[in-house]
Amino acid sequence: MALTTRPEQRPTRAERRPSIALNFWQSTLGKKIVMGATGLIMIGYLCAHLLGNMKIFFGPGEFNAYGHWLRVMGAPVLHHEWGLWIARIVLLAAVILHAVSAYQLSRRDIKARPQKYVHTKPRMSYATRTMRWGGVILGLFIVWHVLDLTTGTTHSGGFQEGHPYQNVVDTFSTWYGNVIYIVAMLAMGMHVRHGFWSAAQTLGAGSHTRDRALKAIANALAIVLTAGFISIPVGVMTGVVS
Repeated sequence: MALTTRPEQRPTRAERRPSIALNFWQSTLGKKIVMGATGLIMIGYLCAHLLGNMKIFFGPGEFNAYGHWLRVMGAPVLHHEWGLWIARIVLLAAVILHAVSAYQLSRRDIKARPQKYVHTKPRMSYATRTMRWGGVILGLFIVWHVLDLTTGTTHSGGFQEGHPYQNVVDTFSTWYGNVIYIVAMLAMGMHVRHGFWSAAQTLGAGSHTRDRALKAIANALAIVLTAGFISIPVGVMTGVVS
């Protein structure tokens, strides 16, 4: 009896072709695009968050109502807190992708240029030089902020569920709460200023004719967001919010 052999199984076209998404993620340009896009998502969140937080200057009724709306937004289509959790998941994914992209790009930059520069580039801004440390500061701040005003784990004044106005006043009635928040907001402002400009360049919005306008927008965003968020602890310290 003649022996028969099975024909060698060749990989399918799908198996031979590398994943487009994987190739995109592994490329330096892909990571920069992910970093820029997620950065814009977070800037959009910061703008919306600041608008909501400004309601604290209209009294506890307005601010607590805003906190309640966050839990019922999307109703009646969405169940209680579903809209809030969708926003949290999207924001968390953006933060993780942004941080991972930044770390991996930093490692590639170190490998490509293992020797540190002898002199810092004269045109490199303070925000650019501190971009990495600013990201670390903001990451630590986010953890503290969630544990303080979302879960109440580290809250100092007796966390009250459903009373965000009083919780904010409690936090900014402590010296360390003010210091942590103000330092983080200064880091955020520098991060936004440089990050918006970098994202615009990476995503192809930059040009010789638009560079001045983009720089003006980046500066304005950084100033408005920083001043707006810092006005809240200042308002508590001065008694405007009490």
